[in-house]
Amino acid sequence: MASRFNLMENELGARFGKRFGAASMVILQSSLPKVTQELVSLRASQINGCGFCTDLHVKELLTAGETPERVGLVAAWRETTVFTAAERAALALSEEGTRLADAHQGVSDETWAEVREHYADDEVAALVGLVAQINAANRLGVILRSQGGSYRPGVHGDLSE
Repeated sequence: MASRFNLMENELGARFGKRFGAASMVILQSSLPKVTQELVSLRASQINGCGFCTDLHVKELLTAGETPERVGLVAAWRETTVFTAAERAALALSEEGTRLADAHQGVSDETWAEVREHYADDEVAALVGLVAQINAANRLGVILRSQGGSYRPGVHGDLSE
């Protein structure tokens, strides 16, 4: 299955991509831990079936020194002991914010309380923006059939910074 279209090879698409990337940079440069950002992004990408984004976030996590065990267990995070309470809250927000059409309640009060317990206001703002941004990126990837497997780590800088 080949990619359908390269946005960056189109003038309008390139302008959109530049602005989309600028919005992402606000989140990347926030105080929300970079590994948490990647875990949240990976989980949403798995749910949405975006091969390119799943590939990107797996490779970024591994390059940042995350263990294959933790990366491999993101899809089943609720049934593991390898994630911190804060990471679990962020993963729950990622899932509930991604599955809006599947869950009439949206993000539960319980999940929201967990997020508020573990993250400061700027980090909460970054998490909410991140869930929205990765879901939009996943939709672009799925619509355009952007293929996983060719991503090279480091495009977003060092995650350990």
